[in-house]
Amino acid sequence: MHLQRLMILLTMSSLPASPLAAQDAPQTVTVTLSDYAFAPGAIVLKANAPAHLHLVNETAKGHSFSAPEFFAASTLAPEDLAKIKNGTVDLDGGQSLDLTVTPLRPGSYGLRCTHFLHASMGMTGSITVQ
Repeated sequence: MHLQRLMILLTMSSLPASPLAAQDAPQTVTVTLSDYAFAPGAIVLKANAPAHLHLVNETAKGHSFSAPEFFAASTLAPEDLAKIKNGTVDLDGGQSLDLTVTPLRPGSYGLRCTHFLHASMGMTGSITVQ
């Protein structure tokens, strides 16, 4: 009888976490800002599901993550509201920044760096909300 209980406990402890727990955790996307590129250049998120954006500027100069239409169609964690001005997040060289955002409407949204000539040099991307 004790062996049977032990086997049940061992089996239960090796089961994966509840699927509901995995669904409750925000999707995490790390976006690297480098010399004239976003990686990934195409970000895919789910509508009405929180996402954690980890923005990393790996260069010595400033860059921005500008997606005004995307931010207008999303809600932000209250502690992140001050990090975005006019739909743009500015990052100094070497800076990292975290945002928790919940996209509300499916669609495709443009992404670009607003620093002088950066977008024309290829620093653009897209955010798709499914």
